[in-house]
Amino acid sequence: MKNRPNWHQYFIEMAYLASRRSTCLRRKVGAIIVLANQIVSSGYNGAPKHIRHCSETGCLREQLDVPSGVRHELCRGVHAEQNAVIQAAINGSFIRNASLYCTNQPCVICSKILINAEIKTIYITEPYDDKLAQEMLSEAGVETNILDRETGILRKLL
Repeated sequence: MKNRPNWHQYFIEMAYLASRRSTCLRRKVGAIIVLANQIVSSGYNGAPKHIRHCSETGCLREQLDVPSGVRHELCRGVHAEQNAVIQAAINGSFIRNASLYCTNQPCVICSKILINAEIKTIYITEPYDDKLAQEMLSEAGVETNILDRETGILRKLL
């Protein structure tokens, strides 16, 4: 079928769908964990459960004039990748050697979590200038690819 998306396109579109649930005022990110072409878990960025969303409190990072890519701890939100791993753990889902499809490249904090969760491959559409994250993923042997949403064509991040 001509308009049928390939698996990579299908899963990255699911990540973009998840990102629409984001409550972050600066960047909407979605993540999907996939094992054997089956979605195991999903996540999006936003405040933890039972905590007011940034849409109610305002963006702490904006209020403190924190630039993108630094001081990740100065944020009320949990990242999409973190939420996907947390949801897998809550549900008792096996994610070793799984793939992560994410709208954006993981930051260094998420990269460390994904390395220890033994995620094997990461697919992103939007690179993020975090050299340490890229170096750590590469050193750990986590294959990271940039995926063109339109064509489904992959290229290596590093």
